Amino acid sequence: MAMQQRTDYWQQQIDNWIDSGLSGAAFCKQHELVYHQFAYWRSKLSKSDKAPSQTKSPAGFARVTSLPDVAMRELTLTLPGGIAITGLHAGDVDVLGAILRQL
Repeated sequence: MAMQQRTDYWQQQIDNWIDSGLSGAAFCKQHELVYHQFAYWRSKLSKSDKAPSQTKSPAGFARVTSLPDVAMRELTLTLPGGIAITGLHAGDVDVLGAILRQL
């Protein structure tokens, strides 16, 4: 079987599987297909369906949201020997870095 014929055959099997509502294993058993071949082609064909422009993030602005309750949580760093640095917040990461460089 030529490569294009194999591709077309497996694309048809994948389409039939999607329409069936069955699990991949159940579909293969019912249609006497080898599951690992089915999984290979399912993966291969799903990758080829994605055009390069679809895999990249669109250009433009990103949505930014704030998480005030997370940002206000107190950080605690416990070092070997039982030393603990507490009372730091996410905005104090630079201060924490300076402290660690001094140790």
